[in-house]
Amino acid sequence: MKRKKNTRLVHQGINRSIFSETSEPIFMTSGFVYENAKEAEYAFQDKKKRFIYSRYGNPTISVFEERLASIEGAEKCWATSSGMSALFTILMSYLKKGDRVVAARALFGSCHYILTNILPNFGIEVVLIDGQDLNLWEKALKKKTKLVFFETPSNPCLEIIDIKKVSEMSHRSGALVVVDNVFATPILQKPIEMGADVVMYSATKHIDGHGRVVGGAILSNNKFCEKYIQPFIRNTGPSLSPFNAWVLLKGLETLDLRMNYQVKSAKEIINYLTEQEFVSDIFYPFNKKNKSYNLAKSQMLAGGTILSFTINCKSSLHKKKAFDLLDNLKLIKISNNLGDNKSLITHPYTTTHHRLNEKEKRSLRITKNLIRLSVGLEDTSDLIKDIDNSFNRVFRGKK
Repeated sequence: MKRKKNTRLVHQGINRSIFSETSEPIFMTSGFVYENAKEAEYAFQDKKKRFIYSRYGNPTISVFEERLASIEGAEKCWATSSGMSALFTILMSYLKKGDRVVAARALFGSCHYILTNILPNFGIEVVLIDGQDLNLWEKALKKKTKLVFFETPSNPCLEIIDIKKVSEMSHRSGALVVVDNVFATPILQKPIEMGADVVMYSATKHIDGHGRVVGGAILSNNKFCEKYIQPFIRNTGPSLSPFNAWVLLKGLETLDLRMNYQVKSAKEIINYLTEQEFVSDIFYPFNKKNKSYNLAKSQMLAGGTILSFTINCKSSLHKKKAFDLLDNLKLIKISNNLGDNKSLITHPYTTTHHRLNEKEKRSLRITKNLIRLSVGLEDTSDLIKDIDNSFNRVFRGKK
């Protein structure tokens, strides 16, 4: 019987030990023992499937991988030590000198750094384009391309890229399609169903959701993972720890419930922001003023838990007023993390994307008056009151 999503989020992959525990056990071990030397030999020759070393695989990590793969709809998942190690593993296991990558320009700062500063050192060509423009994808993909990479929604302005059409064009060019699905999570969007070959996550974000641990994940088909991901992780070591895997398992159990509440809260906050004279632009996939609104509705079940907005004031005061707005919040905390149970806010221009030059920032609409808000699980009315009180102090001169 095919179990429903929320049931699989709680039960998928459980492999109880001889003690018949309720919660998944944490196997805090670096290695494993063998009955005899012949068993060890067969294990290393892959003649016997069993755990060898926790850098290669671990029972707790395997439960997390199986559960996330089940929710994503992927054949295989490999857990990594962080979201950035997931991306680096995909790129460096698959690409070689002389290969070409086409990526959307709207990327998280560290993703941008890997593509533009690290890959070229290995003789890999990287082309960045406006990911929302299908004509630019078509033009870029006329030249032989090994891999395509994009985030949708993107960080921090939540640009939406047509996964199905870009995947179709990329496959005609022979390229592997890799999608960063962090903002949407497997609850709201499934890129593999729309043609993507590989999906990656920073599990640190919504999957944990409690701000406790760092982790990442790579999901694809068995063939790709066995040929590229498995040997790379085994031999270079960006492995997830058993304890972090166990924590992420606990996060998965409530992922759907948390996402639904946070999405609802985000909508109410957007309704509030829309009425404020001190807010100019609001960036959110399901905002009807978003030019990609219809595309977002066709790809995502909901708009997500993250929104960004710009404050309306003189350009000379953009940074000061943005900082003042953040500093006058009492409930919402300043942090570059997102997808947490606690609402978090940041100034992308000076934090997550500070390494980009001015031209790159302008092209991505990352301005000094842009603010990114990750909506948590607090009572929505308290969040709105906190924002309104800050507006009162910063813009209305009230105490």
